[in-house]
Amino acid sequence: MLIGALEAGGTKMVCSIGNRQGEVLQRASFPTLSPEITVPQILDFMSKFDIKALGIGSFGPLDLNPASPNYGGIRMTPKKEWQGYPLLTVMRDELGVPTGIDTDVNAAALAEATLGAGRGMQSLLYVTVGTGIGGGLIVNGQVVHGLVHPEVGHMLLAPADGDGMPDGICPFHRHCLEGLASGPAIEKRWGLSSKLMTKDHPAWDLEAGYLAQMCANMICSVSPEIIVLGGGVMQQAHLFPRIREKTLALLNGYVDSDRITPEGIVSYIVPPALGVNSGVIGALLLGAKALRKAQEGEE
Repeated sequence: MLIGALEAGGTKMVCSIGNRQGEVLQRASFPTLSPEITVPQILDFMSKFDIKALGIGSFGPLDLNPASPNYGGIRMTPKKEWQGYPLLTVMRDELGVPTGIDTDVNAAALAEATLGAGRGMQSLLYVTVGTGIGGGLIVNGQVVHGLVHPEVGHMLLAPADGDGMPDGICPFHRHCLEGLASGPAIEKRWGLSSKLMTKDHPAWDLEAGYLAQMCANMICSVSPEIIVLGGGVMQQAHLFPRIREKTLALLNGYVDSDRITPEGIVSYIVPPALGVNSGVIGALLLGAKALRKAQEGEE
């Protein structure tokens, strides 16, 4: 049985065909232009396969209140042409299959909690660090939505001493995590893409410090059993030891757990076990869940 998966990103739309087990069989991607250009490309790809359900992990903010008339729609995104776009409704109606939706980072968190680094645990925090920064939280095996959905990337941080760009670049907040530590923030601060930086570039200590502040804040506020850091910036594997060390220093022995020790934190703040496939696998799981709900409703 085939399930469609859409990773709706701010830069590109990745369309995949897979199954309930999270196996990816086909994939294609399209630039994220206006809905009028991009959505027909997505629908054309999906319609070539006999999919029984669709799962969507999308950039946001999203309306994730099932009681809302705009459920599954994109809210006040900086991508103005997508503001208010009814993504779930369009995909479900055009393809005629059960469709599930969540934020892209929630989808990745779901995948890591179900099949990846957090398998067997009851709570997990997944944070993606790339063009933007977002966080997905799993508690008691369930994705946390709450009032809207967590916006980890917009928590406010203390700017580091000596940071030449202490206010960050976020158009909404001064010195929030995304404004200080996203890929575009790194590039604007240093005039160089993070992909071109050497391991000894001073950018990395600053970056690790900001991400450690986030980790310490989340450990103290929601106490996840594991923190998974993914996204393009985190492809720099040398960041992990720096973040772990700085997180321990910030917590200063306050959190009494064998996971928050120099030995334990190595398996506590970790990269995604599913690698770059966390998002697509999460979308497949959302599609499988939507299919189960539809089938239960028919019984």
